[in-house]
Amino acid sequence: MSYFLFKSEPTVYSFDDFLRDKETVWDGVTNPTAVMHLRQMKAGTKWIFYHTGDERTAVGTGTVTSVDATDPKVPIVRAKVGKRLKTPKSLDTIKTQELFADSALVKIGRLSVVPLTEAQWEWFLD
Repeated sequence: MSYFLFKSEPTVYSFDDFLRDKETVWDGVTNPTAVMHLRQMKAGTKWIFYHTGDERTAVGTGTVTSVDATDPKVPIVRAKVGKRLKTPKSLDTIKTQELFADSALVKIGRLSVVPLTEAQWEWFLD
């Protein structure tokens, strides 16, 4: 099983939008490293939905339903909504956790798709 964190500006596409839509195509990713992470995904990949901008908070979950990698530039990743996190986790809180000391989430702030370890995934769900 693999785990990732997807970032979105809530004024562009929020977790509430995702809850309403129930499914979405994750697009607009241009950073080569983030695209590489999208290419690693397959159906069943779990992810955390993170609001960027002024909020900077992990707020919910989702699951990848399919990945179409036929586009040589960016794969088409489809995902279904999961649940709102019981306790949203702010970036300030995340940064206090040793578990995230080497994470791209805190080291590469502009990266829109970040890999997570299983332990990090479980921490978000607590």
